[in-house]
Amino acid sequence: MKRLEHIRILMYSHDTFGLGHLRRCRTIAHAIVERFKGVNVIIISGSQIAGAFDFRARVDFVKIPSVIKLYNGEYDSIGEYIDLEDILTMRKLIIQRTAESFQPDIFIVDKEPLGLKGELEPTLEMLRDSDTKTVLGLRDVMDSPENLEREWAARDTLARMQDYYDRIWVYGPERFWNPLVGLDVPESLAERVRHVGFLRRELPTAHPPDMHFLPDEYVLVTAGGGGDGSALMEQVLAARESDHENDFPLVLVLGPFMKSENRERIRLRASTLGNITVIDFEARLELLLNHASGVIGMCGYNTFCEALSFDQKALFVPRTHPRQEQYIRANRARELGLCEMLTPEEAAVPQTMARALNHIVDMARPSAALLPDDLSGLDVICDDVEQLVSNKRVPASTKERISARVSAFER
Repeated sequence: MKRLEHIRILMYSHDTFGLGHLRRCRTIAHAIVERFKGVNVIIISGSQIAGAFDFRARVDFVKIPSVIKLYNGEYDSIGEYIDLEDILTMRKLIIQRTAESFQPDIFIVDKEPLGLKGELEPTLEMLRDSDTKTVLGLRDVMDSPENLEREWAARDTLARMQDYYDRIWVYGPERFWNPLVGLDVPESLAERVRHVGFLRRELPTAHPPDMHFLPDEYVLVTAGGGGDGSALMEQVLAARESDHENDFPLVLVLGPFMKSENRERIRLRASTLGNITVIDFEARLELLLNHASGVIGMCGYNTFCEALSFDQKALFVPRTHPRQEQYIRANRARELGLCEMLTPEEAAVPQTMARALNHIVDMARPSAALLPDDLSGLDVICDDVEQLVSNKRVPASTKERISARVSAFER
């Protein structure tokens, strides 16, 4: 383990829907503190359940007020009597004050270049006048070029990215997908883009959950946070109802954001079938996935990386609205031999889904199609972190650090 003295890394995860952003930031933060002594990481997160996850030593989080992303792509306040604009103002101030106080050497932003509704711009403007290195991390797939261009054009996002960011990390190998394909990316910005590879996942080591209630063999069905995952669960149950000969054990993990009425309906329906275990939520899903004979999911980024990391046979039924992200990822992965895929329309036909269920255990594992560097993301990120801070300023004394923090909060 190398030592990088007095290095501070601030991460931003806007977290309005599901678990993907926080889990990705947490994975990166853990990899960095495992590689380097002397590094401290704070994650700014809007997730409602950030506290449900374990964080390693020298990794902590600052919770900003949560907002929710609606199915039409708009945002709303979670609190019935709190105005959305007031929530956004609070978030913006907390983010800026945290950055002023923490004085990061590196600021890593997940997915949203300007933050939710532009809430990062004051902080990015402030850091532009400092020696903080700024990094934007993009998923392997963001959305269709048409949707992304429409979304980013409204805020002139590409030009602002050019102003604000020293690096653009793409969390996937170059051969897989270019998330900026079809956009008019300035050459000077394109030069800052680096495809680091997928983010390999490891099994958690501390306090493993009691798994004695699980069958020895099973197919795991997961929809991440579960906010829009009930359709997938019910498609799997409909397939099982249509094919009484297939009773291979299934384990359904509903996710913390599934609506209670959907949760109860799935539990009731599953109770009428054999060999089906239903779990509300498991923060260490890696353990369940690693033990499974195969996985069915929607092809969110984290589930996809976990399937690759644990060499799991995977069937994906991707979301297609309001974003095309999951569909593009699943379709490209199928082309490369990394998984199988059904469209939501295909999965809605019980006999079609039943045939796919029967085929899972006979599928090829993704390792047959992976290249050596496809899962190198965390190693490349750590190498780049070391490079970014190699010429950093001489660390301030403890007294100077404290004085700077007090002054920031007094302004």
